[in-house]
Amino acid sequence: MGRRARGRRLQQQQQQQQQQRPQRAEDGAEGGGKRPEGAWEGGYPEIVKENKLFEHYYRELKIVPEGEWEQFMGALREPLPATLRITGYKSHAKEILHCLKNKYFKELEDLEVDGQKVEVPQPLSWYPEELAWHTNLSRKILRKSPQLEKFHQFLVSETESGNISRQEAVSMIPPLLLNAHPHHKILDMCAAPGSKTTQLIEMLHADMNVPFPEGFVIANDVDNKRCYLLVHQAKRLSSPCIMVVNHDASSIPRLQIDVNGRKEILFYDRILCDVPCSGDGTMRKNIDVWKKWTTLNSLQLHGLQLRIATRGAEQLVEGGRMVYSTCSLNPIEDEAVIASLLEKSEGALELADVSSELPGLKWMPGITHWKVMTKDGQWFAEWEDVPHSRHTQIRPTMFPPKDPEKLQAMHLERCLRILPHHQNTGGFFVAVLVKKSSMPWNKRPPKLQVESAEPREPVRASPAHPTGGAAADPTEPGSKAVGGMEDTDTMERPENVDDSGSKRDGVCGPPPSKKMKLFGFKEDPFVFIPEDDPLFPPIQKFYALDPSFPKMNLLTRTTEGKKRQLYMVSKELRNVLVNNSERMKVINTGIKVWCRNNSGEEFDCAFRLAQEGIYTLYPFINSRIITVSMEDVKILLTQENPFFRKLSSETYSQAKDLAKGSIVLKYEPDPTKPDTLQCPIVLCGWRGKASIRTFVPKNERLHYLRMMGLEVLAEKKKEGTSLAQESTGSSGPPEDEVSAEPGADPAASVDASADATVDTPSDAPLDASTGSSGPAPTETSLPR
Repeated sequence: MGRRARGRRLQQQQQQQQQQRPQRAEDGAEGGGKRPEGAWEGGYPEIVKENKLFEHYYRELKIVPEGEWEQFMGALREPLPATLRITGYKSHAKEILHCLKNKYFKELEDLEVDGQKVEVPQPLSWYPEELAWHTNLSRKILRKSPQLEKFHQFLVSETESGNISRQEAVSMIPPLLLNAHPHHKILDMCAAPGSKTTQLIEMLHADMNVPFPEGFVIANDVDNKRCYLLVHQAKRLSSPCIMVVNHDASSIPRLQIDVNGRKEILFYDRILCDVPCSGDGTMRKNIDVWKKWTTLNSLQLHGLQLRIATRGAEQLVEGGRMVYSTCSLNPIEDEAVIASLLEKSEGALELADVSSELPGLKWMPGITHWKVMTKDGQWFAEWEDVPHSRHTQIRPTMFPPKDPEKLQAMHLERCLRILPHHQNTGGFFVAVLVKKSSMPWNKRPPKLQVESAEPREPVRASPAHPTGGAAADPTEPGSKAVGGMEDTDTMERPENVDDSGSKRDGVCGPPPSKKMKLFGFKEDPFVFIPEDDPLFPPIQKFYALDPSFPKMNLLTRTTEGKKRQLYMVSKELRNVLVNNSERMKVINTGIKVWCRNNSGEEFDCAFRLAQEGIYTLYPFINSRIITVSMEDVKILLTQENPFFRKLSSETYSQAKDLAKGSIVLKYEPDPTKPDTLQCPIVLCGWRGKASIRTFVPKNERLHYLRMMGLEVLAEKKKEGTSLAQESTGSSGPPEDEVSAEPGADPAASVDASADATVDTPSDAPLDASTGSSGPAPTETSLPR
């Protein structure tokens, strides 16, 4: 066929398509309802929200109450309301709530956008203390409506500061049912992207007067890249009690800790098991599920879900609580996994009755009878009905127990299934398990109960099993290594022995590649500061640190050269790090508390304070603290380097006798003035020759100013003057976060320009390297 003939044929085809297009649009309107305006704006065809197999499957299983099917399907076709959660552990939570209710929500009253009345956000009735809210505002409306610009910028800025989390309503349920307390050791098995993890961190810090809770959160994810998203989420909360690790949850290593000189297995008080799932409860936000849904997804995931739940149950302490959850409505991923786990536990686990723990939450009890359907619509009621050719796809654990007494004793009705139309949410499933005794294959007592031969030095890494035990631990009772005892036996080879045979103190490096197959970026080691390190005494003297300061918990991320950043972990996480470096791939832990500032060596201390860790560090600092008024705080946060004369006389009298260098600026609320800000503020600053500046990230500055009644973002866009200055020196990436690649070399340390700029009256922007612990520029930024 010639070129002209091909051209004519192509032209004919285009004409035919144009003639057929109106008819197709009418057909679409009849079949799937009227297409919303702007459906073609992005250039993509609208996804028809129908799936006959989905409807047939769930009608047959009767998970929806009689007479509610149309409401159920109608809710699934509606977009999901936006929800936000105010972080509850920070002392500023009440102030943010007050600000939201009395300012932003009031401005939304009687507001119309594109002819649609904006509904004022309402609190979730079942979430404690009105700390979670939902609204009908979509992201598109929030971004594009000028009337909502202030509210949108508020949400973005406060989210970056860690004061608000935008999180789906049903996703908030598992951490609440976990009922975690500050002393609990918590494992989040499939943690990314991290919204539930942040809830758990908040629970650890319920009492803000305790800088180091006894408990901790170990957040795990199998995907190396998603681990860095998890790091970014967790870092917004600035906790020394969080560790991010990278393992397959179904074979996550059993860890050891040192208890009075003895090695003991680490069992967790609380475990969150939010497993990978088919996600058909998320159809309202992930509309691709409508066309992709098939029962095959559930059949393929069931085995993995059961293995992860089993591994979690093995690592749970007796009397501990484990929450199993999915964003799927399918019993194959839900009740079938729980029933199989309960059956193999032989009474070691039982379902807890949590019906009264979240008053106001509407839910359906778990079902006790279900069938299995293949992707082509074939049903099987019992395992015996499944032909041999299907045995690789369909497993006996997918069916309900046959014995009626055994089934009744499981109390599957104690599971919670959240249906979308009951409270305008996504679909969800939650089950709360309590461990009564060891799992049947874990009955043998641990061998690892040997007193250490040498006196234990606080910074010396302890012996550990080099194999990591990741692959040896069983997920089935018939596995070879009963109870995972192989990964708890003592080994003679110590950790971190270099080629000359000498031990490297306090170095918790990444696991050797021979011991464990690793993917992703190679992490820098975690090196604890030795007690006799000459680096610490000048810091202790300069800031007059309290004798109770736990200096043995300070660490760096380098074994050679100058230590540029100092991080801090709780003593419990230090115990985990030191005793498990060969079996665990740690992505990130600790918060930054000090940064090297070379010019500071002139002033008796080479390290300045970092805003990221100031709330943890402040209780131990007894020197270089300046108490400031609210007016002082406003000046310090809106002007780059205010001279002493611009501050109050009280502030000047405190600052004039201080030597140049890093300082703490503290605002104490006045209870006799209830209209003023009623939460304390601690800021990092620098005392120059004749001026003071703050080292505070941009979004944190904006947060504090909002809490004091100053709305700043709109002005910043229009004027670009005074508030453009506000972000200088803090909006740039910190020196340890300049590179986008986690494996990249650290940037140079803060140079002498920091102090020189402080003393300069000009408003020239600072070098980016002087910014203090600002928000990470990428999801993959790591401390160095």
